[in-house]
Amino acid sequence: MATSARQNAEEEVFRAYLDAVGLHGMAGAAAAGLHASEWYALSQLALAGALTSGQLAERTGLTTGATTRLIDRLERAGYVRRISDPTDRRKVVVEPVTEALAGISELVAPARRRIAQILDRYTPEQRAVLFDYFAHAAPAFRAATEEIRASR
Repeated sequence: MATSARQNAEEEVFRAYLDAVGLHGMAGAAAAGLHASEWYALSQLALAGALTSGQLAERTGLTTGATTRLIDRLERAGYVRRISDPTDRRKVVVEPVTEALAGISELVAPARRRIAQILDRYTPEQRAVLFDYFAHAAPAFRAATEEIRASR
């Protein structure tokens, strides 16, 4: 196969993968009664454990006002709560509600199960390469996202 034909085939496979991941995120958000930005914010909060609204605004790329409204919606839906920052009482920290995250885990359980079955096909060495890719690709995508935002 010629290099350009192989590259095109690889790009198509990669694009189909990214589209499937994006579609899964949108379906998960809809199933949870959330918008995509709320789903992403909740994921960031779950990964971090807690964030200030400023940190959440940074990670989502939303304005501080839009982030406050997003937090209000997540709080009304029971997904997060605001607490005082233990190190600076003037700050408010947003943390996910553990019980609500259990419901989210149930929504994404089919994907986790299916991806686990795929990962089981690989040797530990191959899995190490895959997870090395994920570890480096995520920051690359975040940087590319910032480039897109900066060019607007």
